[in-house]
Amino acid sequence: MLKAGVLGAGHLGKIHLRLLKQSEKFDLIGFYDADEANAKKIEAEFDYKYFDTIEGLINAVDVVSIVTPTLSHYECARLAISKGKHIFIEKPITNTVEEAETIRALVAQNNVKGQVGHVERFNPAFKAVRDQIHKPMFIESHRLAEFNPRGTDVPVVLDLMIHDIDIILSVVNSKVKNISASGVSVISETPDIANARIEFVNGCVANLTASRISLKNMRKTRFFQKDAYISVDFLEKKCEVVKMKDAPLSPGDFDMILQNAEGVKKQIYFDNPEVSNNNAILDELESFADAINNNTKPIVTLHDGTEALRVATMIIDQF
Repeated sequence: MLKAGVLGAGHLGKIHLRLLKQSEKFDLIGFYDADEANAKKIEAEFDYKYFDTIEGLINAVDVVSIVTPTLSHYECARLAISKGKHIFIEKPITNTVEEAETIRALVAQNNVKGQVGHVERFNPAFKAVRDQIHKPMFIESHRLAEFNPRGTDVPVVLDLMIHDIDIILSVVNSKVKNISASGVSVISETPDIANARIEFVNGCVANLTASRISLKNMRKTRFFQKDAYISVDFLEKKCEVVKMKDAPLSPGDFDMILQNAEGVKKQIYFDNPEVSNNNAILDELESFADAINNNTKPIVTLHDGTEALRVATMIIDQF
């Protein structure tokens, strides 16, 4: 079992503590949090060992889960890597692309592994259809959330949209050609609503909308590709796959047939895979353990996290 420690015991940090504790692939050693009063309260309530220094925790573990505010990701990661520790780092990877590039270089130099917490890659609805997404040419994504003060210290692009940026970059095998975007600040000092259009060199276009002041929650992405439409509902953990093929010469009574102006007939059929229930955060943590133990590439690499941050930064620069 890998000895694990958590830096940051806020809302998400406490989830990491609970899941690392129950995982059979990790031995949870303890945690550090800058708020000593909060840390001692958590220690007393859940019996997790509290370390009063970052260095003390890092020295006691093999793997460090960094769940601190984004501004401190770089320093926490740099310190852990310098001690030869593997790092799991929550999204966004760092505050700037330059910091992310430095972290990637340090990981390579110190022969350790790193993974970024883009948890939607492990969403069961996305996992169910991932292998059916081939060369999408138009992608539309909506990520809407009711207002929550947590996270409003950064633009909605880094708070919410970056999830969809990572998903899109993971399925579009092409470089970004052009980005246009707009954002509006309603409650926060930074934009609360944003829309971005990403054009790729291969012709794919992605349209992303994110809001943290919506009246309802929505996390849905639709992929349009040759002969197929794929919808993923990340919130409800549902997916829908609609495909087209050449119509049979003798269609059945219940076959759905479309005919275009040239007389070509296509049959529409549904191919919806089964969605398995899972805990996405536990899956991503344990997948990182597998990457360390088997010396394989993590599912969400530091490069992936860097590129998602790079595109997010380009979007913010358009505001």
